[in-house]
Amino acid sequence: MESRPDHRFDPFGPGADAYGDDRPDLGGPDYNDPATLAQLMHPDMPVPTYKSPADVRREAQQRSSSIFASYHRLQAILVRHEATIQRRWAKKKKQQRLEILLSAWPGMAKMHRPDFEAFRKESIQSKHLPTSYKDRFMWAYINQEDLSTPKALLLLLNSRGRYHPSQFAAADGEAMHLGKVTMSLVPIFLNEHVLLLNGVLDAREYGKLLAWDDHPDAFDWMHTRKQFLPGEGLQILEAQERTLAFLVSCCLQILHDIPADALTSNEFSPQPEPQLKSEKETDGLESLAVMAAEAPYRVPAQLDLGRIEALLRAKTSAAEDHLWALREDPGYFAERLLQVREHRQEMLKDVYGDAHPVFSFGRQSVFWTRVVSNMVLDAHLELEVYSNLCQQAQNLQALQAKHAAAISPMQDLPEEFLAALLKFRFYLDWAVKGPLNQLKHSVSASPPMRKFFVREPPVDASSTIIQIRSKSGVKMNKVEAQLTWLLRTLWEDDRQLFLVRLPLALDELERLLMAEPQAKELVSAHVAEVIGNLSILSQCLSQLDLYQPWAQSFESNMVDREDGIKHQFDEQTKSWAKLVKAVSDKNLPRAAKLCDPSDKNFSYPSGKRRTKEDTEAMRRAEQKLDDFWAIVDRVQRTLQRTPEWVAEPAPAAKGRDPNLDVDSIYKPLSTLYIGLTYRPGQAHSPLKTKTKTRGQSSQEYAPTDTGTTATEAAAPDSIAVDARALKVFRTLFFNPAVTSSPGEIPWNDFTYAMTLTGMFAAEKLIQFHEPHPRAKIPFFMARRHGRRLNRAYGWVGETFVLKGKK
Repeated sequence: MESRPDHRFDPFGPGADAYGDDRPDLGGPDYNDPATLAQLMHPDMPVPTYKSPADVRREAQQRSSSIFASYHRLQAILVRHEATIQRRWAKKKKQQRLEILLSAWPGMAKMHRPDFEAFRKESIQSKHLPTSYKDRFMWAYINQEDLSTPKALLLLLNSRGRYHPSQFAAADGEAMHLGKVTMSLVPIFLNEHVLLLNGVLDAREYGKLLAWDDHPDAFDWMHTRKQFLPGEGLQILEAQERTLAFLVSCCLQILHDIPADALTSNEFSPQPEPQLKSEKETDGLESLAVMAAEAPYRVPAQLDLGRIEALLRAKTSAAEDHLWALREDPGYFAERLLQVREHRQEMLKDVYGDAHPVFSFGRQSVFWTRVVSNMVLDAHLELEVYSNLCQQAQNLQALQAKHAAAISPMQDLPEEFLAALLKFRFYLDWAVKGPLNQLKHSVSASPPMRKFFVREPPVDASSTIIQIRSKSGVKMNKVEAQLTWLLRTLWEDDRQLFLVRLPLALDELERLLMAEPQAKELVSAHVAEVIGNLSILSQCLSQLDLYQPWAQSFESNMVDREDGIKHQFDEQTKSWAKLVKAVSDKNLPRAAKLCDPSDKNFSYPSGKRRTKEDTEAMRRAEQKLDDFWAIVDRVQRTLQRTPEWVAEPAPAAKGRDPNLDVDSIYKPLSTLYIGLTYRPGQAHSPLKTKTKTRGQSSQEYAPTDTGTTATEAAAPDSIAVDARALKVFRTLFFNPAVTSSPGEIPWNDFTYAMTLTGMFAAEKLIQFHEPHPRAKIPFFMARRHGRRLNRAYGWVGETFVLKGKK
C-alpha cells in the first residue's frame, strides 16, 4: 500500500544534479579549508562560519562552565524552596508573571511557538539567509504566552533544576529543528571533529571536542548521531546556558524577600520534592493538546509507552464501537452516511456553477455507491490500522521491561527493542497518510469551507478524477487564511509539512481552533474527528522523537533495516488491500440502493415514547440495515434489536416498572459470528481474554445461569451520583418508559459525570471527542456513548442512583 512522500535529500537521486553539475574540478580538495566549503555549497545556501578547534574548545568550555554554575545554583534553590516557588507563582496574576519573565528575559517572544510565526514571516528572498529571528528559532519554548500560564514555568524549573543538562542535549537540538532546516540557524563549521554532550555526566567533560583521530569511536558517534557536530553542539550549549541563567533569575525574583546569598545557605534545609498535579489528577481528564503543550518543559528521555498504548487502545476501542454502531443503529448509520455524503468533493459546484454529472437523472446511484464504499472502507481500515498499532505498542512495552537493565544513554539500544521501535515508527508514519488523505478530500467539500473552493469540470461524465482549486474572487480574512494554510499544509503533505513536521502543524491548528471561534465554526464535526485521529498518531510519533539520545540515531539505524520492514509491511497489508478491493464502489451497487435517503429506509424514532407505529418503523429500519450488511459482508456480531410491538394491558396500578428496558432484545446480524449467538434464556457474561502462547489472544464468553437476564448479568453494583450526574446518565441510557424526553448533554456535564464515576482511572479507557463546534452532545450521540459504556463496563440506566438512595 502507498506510503507518504519522502522529502529527504537523496544524494543519488535526480534532484542531486542541481547541487553537483556546476562544481569546479577541485582535484583532491581540502575539506577543512573554508574556501573549499564555500565552493561546494549551493549558491542559494548560506556559507557557515569556520572556527578553529582551539576556538571551539574555548567557547565550549566557557559555556559549559556557565551552564553548570547556573545548574548547581538552580538545583540548590529548588531543593530548599521549590514548594514556596510553586505556591507563589500560582497566586500571581498573569501581569505579575509577565513582569518577572520579561525582567529575566528582555524582549521575550509573545506568541506560542515563535519559531513557527517567524517561519511564516520570513520572506522568500531571505529564507536561506541568517535570520533576524534567531531567538525565536533557538528558544521556541521561551515565550510569554506559554510561560505566563500557571504550570509551564514550574515544569521547566523542575526538569532543568532536578535533571542533568546532558539529558536535554538532544532535545534542545531538536527544538531548533525548524530554524536549522530553513537555514535560519546556521551552525559554525569544523570538519573531522565531534562534540560530546549526550550521556556526559562529568562537568569537566561536558562539551569536550574530540578529533576523529583522538578516539576510535569518534567518527561513529558523529555518523550515527550519538554525539554532535561541533556547530550543533555549540548551539545546544548556547541554548542551555541562557535557559538556565533565565531560570535562576526567575527564582531570585519570585523569592525576592530572601537575600540572594542566603537562598542556598544552611539557613534553609532541603525539603522533599513537591509534586505538580497532572491534568488527570486535577480534573480526571487527559487532553492530547495539554500533553503536547507540556512536552517541551518536561524531561525528554522517558519513553512513556504506557501512554502510547493507552491512546491506541482507546482509539481501537472507539474504531470498533464506530463499526459496531454502523451495524447496529440505523439512526447512527443514516447520520454517518449523510456526513460522508456532505464531505464528498462531488458536492462542490464546478467553475461554471454546475453540479457534478453524478447528480444528473439516472446517475445518482453511482454517487451513493461511492458514498457507501467510502464509509464502509474507512470504518474497517481504521479498525485494522489501530488494532495493529496497539498490538505493536503492547509488544514494545514488554520489550522495554525485558531490556530495562541494558538501556543506558551511553549504550546502543538492545537490537530486539530497537528493531521493534523502528518498525512501530514506520507503521505510525504510514498510518498518518490515511487522515491526511481524508483531510485532502473532505475539507474543501465540507459545508463551512465550500465557499472557498470550486471543482474543475470532469473530462467525461464517468470519470472519477476530481480536481479542486481555490475559488477566484473570494477574499479570506486573517483567520480564514491562516486556517486554510494550516489545513492545506497538512493535506498536501509536501516539503512544507516536512520542514515544520506534523506535531508542530497540528499544534498550531489546535491553538487556532481554541483561540478563534470563527476558525472553529469553519471546521465541521467530521473534519474535527479526522484532526483528532491525526493528533493521536502525532502524539505517538512525538513520544518516540523525545526518546533521546536514541531518537537521534533512528534515521541512520533505519538504513539497513528499511527493506526488511517494508517487506513485513507489504505482507501485513495484503489482507487490507483485499479489503479495499472487496468494498470498492464496483462491488456495492446493491447495497447502495438501500441507502437512498428518499426512501426513508433508516428512519429510526428511537427517542420517542414507544407506539405501535414507531416500533414498526424502528423494526423496518433495523431490517434494512441487516439487509445492507448482509450484502456487504458475512461478519456478524450480536446486536440489540427492538422487539415486536405488544399492546400493553390496562395497568393494575399507577406507574410503570422503572426496570423495564424496552430496547433489550438480541438478534443476530448475519450468518457468521463474532462472539456468541444469543439464545433465549441465556445471558452473556463479561468478556474474558485468554492468553495464548502463539498468535493473537482469543476472546470467549463464559456461560452463565440460564435464568439470569442479560441486563442482570452485565449490570455492576449501583453507583451513587449527584443530581447533575444522574441527569447525564438518564440521557446516556435513555429509556422512554422511565424518562419523558431526551435532550442534549453539555460537554462539561458529561466530563463531570464520567469523572465522578472514576471511569478515567479505569484500566480500560474509552476515548470521547468533544462535540464540534458546539460543546453539547446531541441525543443520538449520547445514545451511542451509552452503548459504548455498556459494552465496556456493563453499565445500564439502573446502575446509577441518587446519593442517599443507594
